[in-house]
Amino acid sequence: MSTRVTFGATGLRVSPICFGTWQLSPRFWGPQPEEALLAAMRAAYDGGINFFDTADAYGDGLAETVLGAFLAAVPRDEVVVATKVFNHFNPDASRYPDLSPAHVAARCEASLRRLRVEAIDLYLLHFYDQLTPLAAITETLETLKAQGKIRHYGVSNFTVEQFRAARAFGAYDAVQPPYSLLDTAIEQDLLPYCQAHNVGVMTYSTMHKGLLSGAYTGEETFRDFRQHHPDFQGERFRAVTAAVRGLAPMAAGYGLSLYQLILAATLMHPAIQVGVIGCKTAAQAREAAGALGKALSRPDYFAIRAALTVGGAPKVKDAAGAVK
Repeated sequence: MSTRVTFGATGLRVSPICFGTWQLSPRFWGPQPEEALLAAMRAAYDGGINFFDTADAYGDGLAETVLGAFLAAVPRDEVVVATKVFNHFNPDASRYPDLSPAHVAARCEASLRRLRVEAIDLYLLHFYDQLTPLAAITETLETLKAQGKIRHYGVSNFTVEQFRAARAFGAYDAVQPPYSLLDTAIEQDLLPYCQAHNVGVMTYSTMHKGLLSGAYTGEETFRDFRQHHPDFQGERFRAVTAAVRGLAPMAAGYGLSLYQLILAATLMHPAIQVGVIGCKTAAQAREAAGALGKALSRPDYFAIRAALTVGGAPKVKDAAGAVK
């Protein structure tokens, strides 16, 4: 694994590990100490990670605000920033899909203010909006690009057909889909398409919400949204954690932690340039950064895939119909 990759047709030079900020969504993860997150961001940056991902939906702007404080403390030209747009936020904290032109333009301005940057390197549509024509969305993104407010744009959580349709209207050169070695469904359609068309792929839930980190025994209980997730319950939870921990001798042979082993293996897929990971502490960020530059043998890669074939479980979706 290189320490820098070219992110598809965007041409952006990024670390293959991206620091994600979904953990700054209290409704999913509970309150997080901002100072610890800022320390984690700094540790990631010091460890060679130059790519940071957020969204206006994470904590209803909180994640962008905290990331903005970090960005103000590092050279702007040394980091690549991605954020996302989709929701219309109501005063009562409810939300609904809205990628209408005026709303996207207004949310972009708000993201720029919170992030304290003049331009967003990569602006992603967080989900597919059934009511706004793709032509109108794309025209808005092209206008923001011409104004210098965004540099590149793409999508998150689109099916391959939705993405193919979007690309008929404009230069959607990046996708952010869910993917982990426990959830490889996009290998059947989206990843081959992206590989054939030089689309930058940055996967989220790369460590399957921490399940592949090697940190669990299978007996833990959770107070965040994972307490209702089937992958973190009963026999399924115990089976996956046992499979991960069974890879310890292989990890030791490479001089890696289990977390680093799984992350390095995930990024071996030729269609995946970047894996987004979530860290809450500086120690976790340093561990993630330690996977940079690591690669495994082909036999060991497939041995990991075989070990993690421990049965399926339904995905948990939120009100917007997505797993995130």
